[in-house]
Amino acid sequence: MAAPKKGRSASAQSKPGRSLVLILIAIAALTGGMFAAGHTTPRLGIDLAGGTSITLEAKADQGSAINKANMDTAVEIMNRRVNGLGVSEAEVQTQGERNIIVNIPKGTNSREARDQVGTTAKLYFRPVLASEASGPAAGASPSPSASGSSSGSPSPSASSSSKEKASESASPSASATSQGRSVTDALKADSTPSASASASDKASASPSASASGGAATDEAAKLQAQYAALDCSKESVRATAGKKAKSADPTVACGEINKVWYKFVLGPAAVDGTEVKKAQAVYDTQTAAGWQVNMTFTNKGAKKFGDITGELAKNQEPQNEFGIVLDGEVVSSPYVKTAITGGEAQISGSFTQEEAQNLANMLSYGALPLSFQEQSVTTVTAALGGEQLHAGLLAGAIGLALVVIYLVAYYRGLSLIAIASLLVSAALTYVIMSLLGPAINFALNLPAVCGAIVAIGITADSFIVYFERIRDEIREGRTLRPAVERAWPRARRTILVSDFVSFLAAAVLFIVTVGKVQGFAFTLGLTTVLDVVVVFFFTKPLMTLLARRKFFADGHKWSGLDPKSLGAKPPLRRTRRPAGPAAGPVETKEA
Repeated sequence: MAAPKKGRSASAQSKPGRSLVLILIAIAALTGGMFAAGHTTPRLGIDLAGGTSITLEAKADQGSAINKANMDTAVEIMNRRVNGLGVSEAEVQTQGERNIIVNIPKGTNSREARDQVGTTAKLYFRPVLASEASGPAAGASPSPSASGSSSGSPSPSASSSSKEKASESASPSASATSQGRSVTDALKADSTPSASASASDKASASPSASASGGAATDEAAKLQAQYAALDCSKESVRATAGKKAKSADPTVACGEINKVWYKFVLGPAAVDGTEVKKAQAVYDTQTAAGWQVNMTFTNKGAKKFGDITGELAKNQEPQNEFGIVLDGEVVSSPYVKTAITGGEAQISGSFTQEEAQNLANMLSYGALPLSFQEQSVTTVTAALGGEQLHAGLLAGAIGLALVVIYLVAYYRGLSLIAIASLLVSAALTYVIMSLLGPAINFALNLPAVCGAIVAIGITADSFIVYFERIRDEIREGRTLRPAVERAWPRARRTILVSDFVSFLAAAVLFIVTVGKVQGFAFTLGLTTVLDVVVVFFFTKPLMTLLARRKFFADGHKWSGLDPKSLGAKPPLRRTRRPAGPAAGPVETKEA
């Protein structure tokens, strides 16, 4: 039975080249994938590449609404906003109980992302009661909060009506009296009609019919004054118009349509932005209508939207329009021809691709559970990031050099195996980090670089454990080849336990921390896993192969395995057992 077992063991030991070929193929495949994907370097975080860091603070007047659940929801929505704009390396995270930190790396459309992330109020669909052009084209002095939300005319008809509005507002005959009459009539007509209300009932509403009618007249007079005085061409006016309006009250607002600022009178909100389930910008190839935005509502939102569009379709322009209002600003005002039921709708017209995508992002991610104010904005220049990256790489190079010097001085020839293993581990780490950038939006930051530097010591420690086990076997009088095989099971157990502890620490750190510290934990965990792979599939097979070479097998003084310098015992040789029943135990003697 002993002979077959030896045969199998010898067969297993005689093919360490398979493991080496396997890991080299894996490296080649990953490298090819890296070049094929076009990502030959890891993505850099804001502290290395430069970028913008925005701190948002929840407004203090929201009381108990400021809680962990709402803060986490706000983080998720903001993250989807910036990701929807293609800023995939951005970090959005909470800090304390009231703050949210948004880090946007340099080289992305960070300005647009900042505009949309900072736009923290709610999204509503409000019926339009009156509107007209207000001031010159907005291109000369665009509002910062609208830079990422300018939209084209929702439809060709809306485009022509915009021109009519502009010419009407420029006419000397337009007066505050006519403006006030249109506002009053619109409010009397019930700006948020229900399915039970009829057009004739609205038309016959009288200011003196009841106390509520008188209240409506007073409200209309107030809105008339606000509407007449509203000049949306001024940024200072746009910054306050409609910002504090409650969803149940009519209000005035500004909006940019076809590069012209318009002022609006809007009725109470008919549909909340949270009732938009999904919005997507698509290109209509069937009707050649160009870019459009497809919306899908929740069940509750679908009913509300069907009711309001059914009533709006009965009205004349502009009261057949609904304003999509984000943070008090009208980002689009499409008109309605017929009731839109079924929970799906399209906003089409002369959109560009960017305008359609911006509007879709606002519809999808517009509603936040809390209101925020921008507390601080910090910009990290690319030069400063480059200096930090250079310092991190220099620290890594110094650490690696010290490890190599120690290995060469103490292990001599064995250091070649350790250095080759370190190079393989470094190659795998680099390639995988480069691939993880586009795959899971991994960005290499300064703590992640520190994690990679710490991993040099962890990887070197695994080699040292194995080399010392081999030396222990040689000290016991064994030759190199059996020493390599006998040392492996004990070294393997120690390496696995050590790496498991390191990986467990990295996993816990990744779970309980946020932001950049997670970069350190992720890199530490990744390199720990790669350490196991390299030791099992590269270091051990390579050691097995080199043990057959005369330089190592004969214990050359520069091999690091010289029996004399290790203080090895003389090799042991078994004597023959004496014949007869009185034979004692096996004796040994020095060769």
